[in-house]
Order: sequence, then C-alpha cells, then structure tokens
Amino acid sequence: MSHNTFGHLFRITTWGESHGPAIGCVVDGCPPLIPLTEADIQPWLDQRKPGGSRFVTQRQEADRVRILSGVFDDGNGPVTTGTPISLMIENTDQRSKDYGEIARAYRPGHADYVYQTKYGVRDPRGGGRSSARETASRVAAGAVARKVLGDDVRIRAGVVQLGPHRISDEAIDFDAVYDNALFAASAEIVPVWEQYLDGVRKSGSSIGAVVALEVTGVPAGWGAPLYAKLDAELAAGLMSINAVKGVEIGAGFGAAELSGEDNADQMRLGDDGLPVFLSNKAGGVLGGISTGQPLTARVAFKPTSSILTLRQTINRDGEEVDLRTKGRHDPCVALRGVPVVEAMAAIVLADAKLRHRAQVG
Repeated sequence: MSHNTFGHLFRITTWGESHGPAIGCVVDGCPPLIPLTEADIQPWLDQRKPGGSRFVTQRQEADRVRILSGVFDDGNGPVTTGTPISLMIENTDQRSKDYGEIARAYRPGHADYVYQTKYGVRDPRGGGRSSARETASRVAAGAVARKVLGDDVRIRAGVVQLGPHRISDEAIDFDAVYDNALFAASAEIVPVWEQYLDGVRKSGSSIGAVVALEVTGVPAGWGAPLYAKLDAELAAGLMSINAVKGVEIGAGFGAAELSGEDNADQMRLGDDGLPVFLSNKAGGVLGGISTGQPLTARVAFKPTSSILTLRQTINRDGEEVDLRTKGRHDPCVALRGVPVVEAMAAIVLADAKLRHRAQVG
C-alpha cells in the first residue's frame, strides 16, 4: 500500500493497523534543537483517546506514546536532532472476535469492498489500516508540528453542529471545547446535545457533525500561488481524515450567495501601518497565501458507518446478505475528530512555515 506519507519539508508517515500490536508514525524534516519530550505529546493524545465518555467508543486504550528516535539529551534537556522522529503507541484492547461476521461480508459505508478490490486482501479487524485508530498517529505527529510552529500560532477546533442542531456563529466558544464530553464549542448547548446523542446511541445508530477550525497567529506570506495554495493544502489534509466528506474555507459555500461587495474583505491601515481587514470571508487566505487573519475552516463528518441496524450488502461469495456491525463504535465520530482536525492543521502549517522559510529566508 502506497501513499502513507503526507507533507513536503515537514513529512509524516503513519504505520500500523487497528488490531495490530502497535501504531505509530515517523516525522521527517523536523528542525533540530527543538525541545521535545513524550510529555509534550501525551496531552494531545489524551484528548483523542477512546473510552473517555459514554458518547464515544468504549475501547480502552491508554494511547501512551514512546519516542524511539530523533531526540537527544545533551545535558540541557531532550531536543530534536534533525533526524527522523519515530513515535509508537501500543494497542492493548483489541477485540478481534467482534469482527468475525464481517470477514467475508462488506460493511455498507466502510472501505471493505474497495480495499478487497484494490489489494486482493483486507484486514477485517476494525478495518485494519482504514480504521480511525490510525488518527492517533496523526495527533502524535501534530504535537511535534505544534512545537515547530511555536506558541504564537494557536490552533483550536470544536463541534459546531450535531446532526440538525447548530451553534450560531456568534455563540461559538472554542474555550469550552475540552471542558465537555461532546467537544462542543458552546457550554450552553451541551445538555441539549447530550439528550439528543443519548437517543442516537441507545438506538444503535449514529449521526454526523460539523467541526469548525480557527488558527490565529499565522503571519502573512505562508503558502504559494497555484499548486501550493495554503487553503488547498489545508483542505487536502482535512479531507484525508477518516469520515470527512466536506471542507470549506472561510465563507465556503456561503460565498456563492454573496455579492462582490459583501464577499470582498475590505482593508484599512492600522495604527502600526499594517493592514486591518474589516471582515474575513476569505478565511485568512488570498491567492493561496496567508493574509495574517485567522485561518478558518469547517469540516463535515459523515455518520459512523458501524451501526446495529440491519443493512443490505453483499459478501465475497457474491451473495446478498443483511448485516449489522457489532463491536464498540462512536455514535458520532466527529467528537474525537476534533483533536485530529487540530493535528492535521498543525502538520500543514508546520510544513508551510518551513517551506516559506526555505524560499524567502
């Protein structure tokens, strides 16, 4: 299987399967002399790990990360050496027997059929390589990317829509996200969403959601026109996340309803002589290059395909069968997708920072 690597100068390669002994990643291109310990990575993994509430899969994984290479303590504390950083996370709570019934049948909405067709073999245990378990490796790599970006770049995301229930733009509060089990970007909406998602969960079904992303502190100038547009690479990184079916930057599809006057972000001079934008319909990117405004995006996650309701499908023997997917699954995969959205944004931006520095100094 090819294409397990993402990025240009800052590159990550993830490895491992859902029910294998471990998963992990190799981060290549990280500059040297950046302080880095496992304690810098673990808090981000703790936000994504399963089993944290009744609203996510009850698979119990500690998701403890180990740094295997690329860091050396020269007496002043561990720092990156500039060589590949290898990170490993052990799998400890696999229940492969839950997937016995799907060894030959293709789960509707999953990658089973296309994997079998493309490669002639697939791992049915949790989906193998196609499992969202792989995203833990991305979150670990994203923690390294945050160290490259530094504290001035702040990356925040949160759930702003759960099924038909939306948070209004003016009510979005990213500070509330990690204080509730639903990763909701509003403390007030949590009781309503909990009641709604409890009903979805108890029925054995699932629901989709939208995650909003905001990045502040990115200076003007990152990205490049045409084939290295910052918004295009951000969208590609976000679209690569499991279950994501749509990404919009700034006003996104809403821009189709705007006039030229409303859509153009007008500018004035600030007291420091730098431009001040009067709006941010562009989402912080013009011509593929960052403007210095906040980068904004919205990410649509489909409902988890593993549900207890019987669904029509076929098997490898060419027979039509009805199938329900047993096991431990998220009723809304977007909830734990929030730290993954942040991680992929960090990875894209760390790469953009290094490429900008390489070109213009």
